[in-house]
Amino acid sequence: MTEPSSPLRIPDYRRYWLARFMAVFATMSMVVLLGYQLYEVARDDYGMSVAEASFQLGLLGLAQFIPLFLLTPVAGLAADRFDRRHVAAFANGIDGCVAVVLAVMTWADALNLPILFILAAAHGTARVFVGPSMSAIAPNIVPPALLPRAIALSSIAWQTASVAGPAVGGLVYAEVIWLPHALSAAMLLMAGVLILTVRPIRAKHEGPPLKPVRQMIEGLIYVWRERFLLGCITLDLFAVLLAGATALLPVFARDILFVGPEGLGLMRAAPALGAASVALILSFRPLDREVGVKMLWAVAAFGALTIAFAYSRSFALSLVILSMMGAVDMVSVFIRSSLVQLFTPDDKRGRVSAISGLAISASNELGEMQSGLAAAILGATGAVVFGGAGAIVVTLVWAWYFPELRRARSFEPQALKKEVST
Repeated sequence: MTEPSSPLRIPDYRRYWLARFMAVFATMSMVVLLGYQLYEVARDDYGMSVAEASFQLGLLGLAQFIPLFLLTPVAGLAADRFDRRHVAAFANGIDGCVAVVLAVMTWADALNLPILFILAAAHGTARVFVGPSMSAIAPNIVPPALLPRAIALSSIAWQTASVAGPAVGGLVYAEVIWLPHALSAAMLLMAGVLILTVRPIRAKHEGPPLKPVRQMIEGLIYVWRERFLLGCITLDLFAVLLAGATALLPVFARDILFVGPEGLGLMRAAPALGAASVALILSFRPLDREVGVKMLWAVAAFGALTIAFAYSRSFALSLVILSMMGAVDMVSVFIRSSLVQLFTPDDKRGRVSAISGLAISASNELGEMQSGLAAAILGATGAVVFGGAGAIVVTLVWAWYFPELRRARSFEPQALKKEVST
């Protein structure tokens, strides 16, 4: 039996792709509006200044990160011990409940800061279980030779949904403020049902099963000892932690560029549009040479574009820069995701994916906290410039301290392990 020429020829992968698209569409719409509503409540209901409300956005990121930090080892273990479909479906159901509460509270005009922080924490709890289980499914339903292409197509689902979710959510919110959250709830429910139609998936284990705590510790030790994995994961963690400007987009939308919630939706969608365009290209022509060096250059370019965005006072120019940021970030994400999945044994993929997901979430949520704190001190523009410059410095340091990253030349699993170990 000949192997399929494309992941989309595999029925399980098509269902997986659609479930991923719907879940990301829903959560991106929900998260963007959650930030905008918090900023609006802080400014209008609590009478906070721009700096004070910006700091609240940073605390919102922290509220999402705390459950991610505490539960990541448990989520990775769950993805390696149980049916990954069930873990993903259950987590999407929990996130759907968060969306329902948001819809009802928005309709009743009953939102306040404590409620918004509680819902953000509940959202973070749900997402920590989705990431490892969904990431670990793809390598089990496509042949290894098609995995880089499958990751690129999966990124298209992610990035396309990241374009459509905030844009549609912002436009609908401007007309009926509770409706975007209701739509998110429905899509999360459908995503959970759809992922259950994929064939049952459990990780392959060799030898007698270890105790749960021992398994969690084993996953952490494995990443710590494998310098290549540690370098890949921490590069994304520290670069995006510093250069993440998304937390301050409500500030730019309302008080710098004066474009309101509709403009915020387009600004949040712009990076995903650039990323989706690059992902589409990579799904047909995956990178296959000097991938480590290209990943480092992409992270440095992301930092430089972040600085350019900080100084833009044109809405159109800001959208172009944000799209370019998404494009170079997609190159980095595509390479890093492929390298991590191909380098990791299947019985550890859930735990390694959880650790990688924690790094991504830390870079996003803690990055929001860092941005909010920096904005309170330096102003929104100064905070974004500081972050972009920091990302460039991190790239230079990692290129020096982790030469394994520069030595990674291809996605062929056996060749990759030889390249990074020389």
